[in-house]
Amino acid sequence: MSDAYIYDAVRTPRGKGRKDGSLHEVTAARLSANVLNAIKDRNGLEGHAVEDVIWGNATQVMEQGGCLARTSVLASDLDERIPGLSINRFCASGMEAVNLAANQVKGGAGEAYIAGGVEMMGRVAMGSDGAAIAVDPSIAMKTYFVPQGISADIIATEYGFSRDEADALAVESQKRAAKAWEEDRFNGSILTIKDMNGITILDHDEYMRPGTDMQSLGSLKASFKDMGEVMPGFDAVAKIKYPHLERIEHIHHAGNSSGIVDGSAGVLVGSKAFGEKYGLKPRARVRQTTKIGTDPTIMLTGPVPATEKALADSGMKISDIDLFEVNEAFASVVLRFQQAFDVDPGVVNVNGGSIAMGHPLGATGAMIIGTLMDELERSNKEVGLATLCVASGMGAATIIERV
Repeated sequence: MSDAYIYDAVRTPRGKGRKDGSLHEVTAARLSANVLNAIKDRNGLEGHAVEDVIWGNATQVMEQGGCLARTSVLASDLDERIPGLSINRFCASGMEAVNLAANQVKGGAGEAYIAGGVEMMGRVAMGSDGAAIAVDPSIAMKTYFVPQGISADIIATEYGFSRDEADALAVESQKRAAKAWEEDRFNGSILTIKDMNGITILDHDEYMRPGTDMQSLGSLKASFKDMGEVMPGFDAVAKIKYPHLERIEHIHHAGNSSGIVDGSAGVLVGSKAFGEKYGLKPRARVRQTTKIGTDPTIMLTGPVPATEKALADSGMKISDIDLFEVNEAFASVVLRFQQAFDVDPGVVNVNGGSIAMGHPLGATGAMIIGTLMDELERSNKEVGLATLCVASGMGAATIIERV
């Protein structure tokens, strides 16, 4: 098998995923086209330059349906001979797109791919596609279905994380994200989004709240307490599944959970021969990819077994990894990762994460791979691991190393 390299990674700023968000008037296809055009222009790609565009998004209905990947290619300046493949692994869709592209290159099925994803959460609401696991009683009962927020609180209860710990992680995420923007750490990968008249719509992550502190977070109501304890009473489901838990501690709220935002990201993956053809220097090698299924009720613990599998499959140890990007879907997800591997919090999400900047479902996986690569270069480190928890009980991970 040949090696797969990352040649470029770009992303849009994250816009607030609501009607007053700066990206609200931009469709998923148009925002994706901005990313595809940037990769094309930055790397001098002409003609049938890549084998395929693999594009992830989690809510594949309405304007995000109908093979959005192909629609985005046609909306862009890419050659129409380049096809498009839409995929959905919920929150890991963007990462899975990159991993699939890398493994296609490794297996000889094409020299290069553009991979990534998009989610316009302010235009196509999360969950608006329905979900059999939630709405089919026979499946929901078999799997002890609970919403993700309840799952996050189950993790906190099972592994002993307090609200203060979760809030402290959230405050740190905000501080790190603010510092990263102040120091222009995202400049090499961020796109300025403009309207058809060339007027800037958004050039920064607008969801951030740099003034967040423990006191302000302490005033927020637990988001999932009522749905757990009152209606529809999901805590009872959790306690049937986990009878050793006397009660569920509801520690998560809007300030220590990921934000609902709009955004897109793309990664250019190719072989050594592809880089030589276009005069491009590889920035990182995709060393290992993995995905795994986990308990669907606690649901969000996937980064731990995914990381364990990635390390085992690559013959590596956790100490071989210099930097980690662990998607901040909820604070307890990151706290559990740090606890399981006893890693220094100082090397996890060093530029902040989704609690501060938001989590555009189908794009986040590609975003954190790009952020990881940028930070490895900036800090002169060698090996990084990116991982996400995934709805319905899954996990995904990618290990990259600088070249």
